[in-house]
Amino acid sequence: MIKKKKKTKRMRKITAGELSEVLKEHERWIDTDKKEGQCADLRKTKLRDADLRKADLSGATLKGADLSGAKLSDANLRGAKLRLAFLSGATLRGADLKGADLDGAKLRL
Repeated sequence: MIKKKKKTKRMRKITAGELSEVLKEHERWIDTDKKEGQCADLRKTKLRDADLRKADLSGATLKGADLSGAKLSDANLRGAKLRLAFLSGATLRGADLKGADLDGAKLRL
């Protein structure tokens, strides 16, 4: 019997410049009522220790993202998809998580 290897998706690395562009396009997407720009898709992305204070990530996809140690103070995460995200040590003071999907997210400090 031959065993098949499980496919494991690796975490995607992103530069500060790329993250800035994603956030800018997401803001445009929100400001134009989803007619222009693009919803932020940061699933399975390494965002460890990222400074996302006051960022508007409402409705963004962050499924499985590594947000360990990220600064998310006062961030808008309304309706964000944070399923299976790693949020250990993240600063969430003042963050708006209303309607966010946190199923299976790792929140341990």
